[in-house]
Amino acid sequence: MSQTATALTSWVKAIQKALEKAGCDSQELLKQAGLDIQVLNDPNARYSLEQTAHLWRLSVEATQDSCFGLKVASQVNHHTFHVLGNSLNTSVTLKEMFGRIIRYFRLVTNIPELEFFSKGSNHYFLIHVPEQVQPEAIDAFISVFIRASRALQGSDFSPLRIELRRSEPADLETYQSILKTPIVFNAPKDMMVFDTASIEQPLDGANPELTQEYDEIIMRYLARFDKENILARVKLKLIERLSTGEIHQQEIAKSLGLSIRSLQRKLSEEKTTFSELLDNTRQELAMSYIKNIAYSITEIAYILGFTDVSSFSRAFRRWTNSSPVKYRDNNISNPLSNH
Repeated sequence: MSQTATALTSWVKAIQKALEKAGCDSQELLKQAGLDIQVLNDPNARYSLEQTAHLWRLSVEATQDSCFGLKVASQVNHHTFHVLGNSLNTSVTLKEMFGRIIRYFRLVTNIPELEFFSKGSNHYFLIHVPEQVQPEAIDAFISVFIRASRALQGSDFSPLRIELRRSEPADLETYQSILKTPIVFNAPKDMMVFDTASIEQPLDGANPELTQEYDEIIMRYLARFDKENILARVKLKLIERLSTGEIHQQEIAKSLGLSIRSLQRKLSEEKTTFSELLDNTRQELAMSYIKNIAYSITEIAYILGFTDVSSFSRAFRRWTNSSPVKYRDNNISNPLSNH
């Protein structure tokens, strides 16, 4: 867990709206939590974990509503997620949507640590949070993700079950009527369990071309947001220079005000190397571009800084065990393909 965990002010705005709907003085509670109300409407401003956790505690106490987290979720829309909301709405499948949440949700908040993995015929989505986070905040996260899924696949969609560490809420009937799925309380972990087949169903709003554009915007935003993070700083420089073909470690180091030795040492401390970071950046961009048929394989190769198509094809086969052409054909003909 980051010591500088934060959340966008838009997340707090959802809490504020829920408080107002409950008849509470939201501005007074925000002040008590130490939140600067003046930045509330700044879409890029962020509040600290300590402040947001304090606001959750005050809000639950003020409303005396065991379902308050679910009420907050009802005030969330795609604007709350910044540009990530647009990206999620263009996903090919819910499986792809949750994968995108895992990669990019820290744009909204880096307070929770998220996991998404398959086991048998199911997929598991886990939420890990610091001790000071209220269980109602977990309720909000869970409900937001379910609401996003239903918005894309239909109101009847539900996970197989939800498991929560929290105790059973006082208003269980309302709780169950909102989530509409089996719930296990006092569980060891906070998680949702999905049937893999159901989350691999193609979505009507899928738009790989827009997804690719949104994902690039997100990557650039996160790289700027993480300006103190050497991995993000290098990644931003790589994204800026890939299409020029000028991918030299010495030039990247110089642009960061570092010597090659200093850059290598900093990357080593992060358990990676310049070549590994370059490869990972290319792979992430390639998996977005390949689904956009507006770009030819040749164009993608040069956009990613490869000297020729064969070099790109070899790298792509190493990443996916498939050629770019075959991967694209399979992806277009079978939207369920999600490597």
